Amino acid sequence: MRPYLQTRVTCQHPPGYHQSSFQQDWRIELTFSTPLVCIENVVATATISQNLDLNQIKTRFPKTRYEPKGFPGAIFKIDIPRTTTLIFSSGNIVCTGAKSEAYASTAINKLIEQLRSKDIKIKNNPRIKIQNVVTIVNLCGKILIEDAARLLPRSMYEPDQFPGLIHRQINPKTAMLLFASGKMICTGAKSSMQAFQAIRQIHSQLEEEKLISYN
Repeated sequence: MRPYLQTRVTCQHPPGYHQSSFQQDWRIELTFSTPLVCIENVVATATISQNLDLNQIKTRFPKTRYEPKGFPGAIFKIDIPRTTTLIFSSGNIVCTGAKSEAYASTAINKLIEQLRSKDIKIKNNPRIKIQNVVTIVNLCGKILIEDAARLLPRSMYEPDQFPGLIHRQINPKTAMLLFASGKMICTGAKSSMQAFQAIRQIHSQLEEEKLISYN
């Protein structure tokens, strides 16, 4: 197995960053011997424990999309950090599109601030929970996908229907999509650290079983 030479987490905003740095794309790269990992999407939910008048939100924020006959929530977009937030009349909120857990929390808190700025009464601060961290991985090698389907437990591979192998890990509980090209998608992690742990595990397993080639 090729040793993990280093672990590097990089972010385009250093400590003490200012707000304009949000305009840059946020990227995390985790370097083992060669793989690159990028956080593609963080999904977070929140609740404020009160009902909301979505028609009022639509009136005060004209760019908000709210068509209750088609979808029960209001769609509220934030530019910095670039995210899409779904607001429901129950007071539940779903935020998608963030590139880190911190940005997801920032987006939800910014939403609440903007609602309050238009005299929409919100009594409580949001209780935020990260639901899913989706990462895209380049292992920089070729996966022997048919052998991996045979040797990796909890795996499913039906190439006539989908070109990737679906592999499920138990701890942390995640799902992996592996492709012969060496690309991989990890979903289901509750934090970036869980995602990195899951990726490290499957990468090590592929190397131990000689299921990846770097030629």
